[in-house]
Amino acid sequence: MWSWVLHRITGVAIFFFLLVHILDTALVRVSPEAYNAVIGTYQTPIMGLGEVALVGAIVYHAFNGIRIILIDLWKKGPTYQRAMFYIVVVVWVITMLAFVPRHLMNVFGH
Repeated sequence: MWSWVLHRITGVAIFFFLLVHILDTALVRVSPEAYNAVIGTYQTPIMGLGEVALVGAIVYHAFNGIRIILIDLWKKGPTYQRAMFYIVVVVWVITMLAFVPRHLMNVFGH
């Protein structure tokens, strides 16, 4: 059940990020000054932490999506769905452990 809940939450979060991203990018046509102001607010440590959450959501959603495809298309998928969930969690943790330190060095190193 948690896999299902997290997949839906991350999907909605990614959708809203993309919506905001399209809107703030469209600002460059309306007012380059407004665009620069918005982009300037993204270069803060708080937004750097938000980027960690965004990458975490995208990575989980992608890995869990592969798991869902395997459950649907692989004959033994339903049998191994729990094991695949744990594999998704382990691969997600490994990926985030590789990403977070490097990203936070860039965010807080300037």
